[in-house]
Amino acid sequence: MTPGWIWFGVAIYVVIAGTAALMSRHDGEQTMSSYFLGNRRMGGFMSAMSYSATTYSAFMLIGLAGLTYTGGVGALGFELIYLCGVTLVLIFGPRFWLAGKKFGYVTPSEMLGDRYENRAVGVVAALCSLVFLIPYAAVQLAGVGYLLSGMTDGEISFTSGTVLVTVLAIGFSMVAGLRSVVWTDTLQAVFMIITATLVVILVVHELGGVSGFFNSLTNEHPGALSVPGKGFFSFSTFLGLTLPWVFFSLSNPQVSQRLFTPKTMKDMRRMLLGFMIFGFIYTLVAVTWGFAAMVKFPDLATGDLATPTLLASSVVPTALAIIVMIGIIAAAVSTIDSIMLTLSSMATRDVYSVVKKDAGDTEQLLVGKVMLPVIALMAYLFAQLELNLIAVLSVSASAGLLVLVPALVGAFFWRRGTAAGAIASILVAGAVVFYLEFAKVKFLGQGSGVWGLTLSVVLFVGVSLATPQPTGRAQEFMDHVRTKLADHGAI
Repeated sequence: MTPGWIWFGVAIYVVIAGTAALMSRHDGEQTMSSYFLGNRRMGGFMSAMSYSATTYSAFMLIGLAGLTYTGGVGALGFELIYLCGVTLVLIFGPRFWLAGKKFGYVTPSEMLGDRYENRAVGVVAALCSLVFLIPYAAVQLAGVGYLLSGMTDGEISFTSGTVLVTVLAIGFSMVAGLRSVVWTDTLQAVFMIITATLVVILVVHELGGVSGFFNSLTNEHPGALSVPGKGFFSFSTFLGLTLPWVFFSLSNPQVSQRLFTPKTMKDMRRMLLGFMIFGFIYTLVAVTWGFAAMVKFPDLATGDLATPTLLASSVVPTALAIIVMIGIIAAAVSTIDSIMLTLSSMATRDVYSVVKKDAGDTEQLLVGKVMLPVIALMAYLFAQLELNLIAVLSVSASAGLLVLVPALVGAFFWRRGTAAGAIASILVAGAVVFYLEFAKVKFLGQGSGVWGLTLSVVLFVGVSLATPQPTGRAQEFMDHVRTKLADHGAI
């Protein structure tokens, strides 16, 4: 495909998404809460679409499709387990929302610092998120880099694609904070699901219809449709990939921060239901896309080229290929926007405010805005490493965030949990995960997430039992959440 068509599609996307972002602006007073949480007044439908666009990023039509191309049907099981893990929002969503509404939390790490009566907990959680979310943000940039380079056979470079998304992400997030991101997310999510579904139906038709498509998979790619797949997935590989995904909705702060934003509890329920429907459809679309590339182009160098190669082929008309390309770019921009907003709010609320104790809300907001392009630049530099297999890199980043799970669970369900236990579980286990990922070591054949979560649980429980139980804010926090949940008819 010629670069001219690519840039034409990008220009259309920028005009439409930019207009939506500008329309989201309002002239009221800007605070940390309004800029980073949309004043906690997001409706159910927009929350659902934004949650979906934030979660389903370049990982899906490039990463999950590539994983399907490489590993076969095991990729479907891997992603469906993630959807099952989202049911954790049923348990933790109302608790996050009630705590945030009562105590005014802006970030999940701020909540942890307050619950454990030690701001150092928030600092440690924020720094852990920064270390492991920068690679995940870089995945979004790399996804578009591979997409544009693959669709034009290298005429648009990988670097050009990453620069494009970096600039767009900074622009959209700076316009009006979360409000502009939610507006553009809603537009992008609806566009993503409709266009991707229609195009994958067309592709299957072009490859012989449903029966011909599955006959080709069965006859030409034996093992692709049988568990565990084509040999890529072993039990340890599957466990290492899926464990971070099960807890993704809780461990990834750019997602859990969204639990502070719905206007009412009813809006939160609508958000979850809408996301589950969106996620199921999009998962089937992405997996089918990977299988289609397997049938049409069985000898690609890497699975990450599956989607770009398919879009650039004669199977997909140029106009439709551009539409899908715009959807993938939109998904990547949405996710990196959310990561930028979350990390900048953490850097300000949980780190800067500790260093400068007299920093007011206005000063914090200014610092948070300054941090947005800094975080985007860090992600851009990491993306230039061009690490392959986007799906695996995404999970590796999330594996490090698993170490936050015990402290988060303990915040709501274990009064005996202490600040020392939370800090030890995050610092030590996080360092172990970082080493295992950096050194590419699989201890006893298991992935870093398995050992990170196990060690984090042991440290959190053991150190908490060995240190004095908190009795002040911690008890107020837990009693308030429990009482309000009872008032809503659920505990």
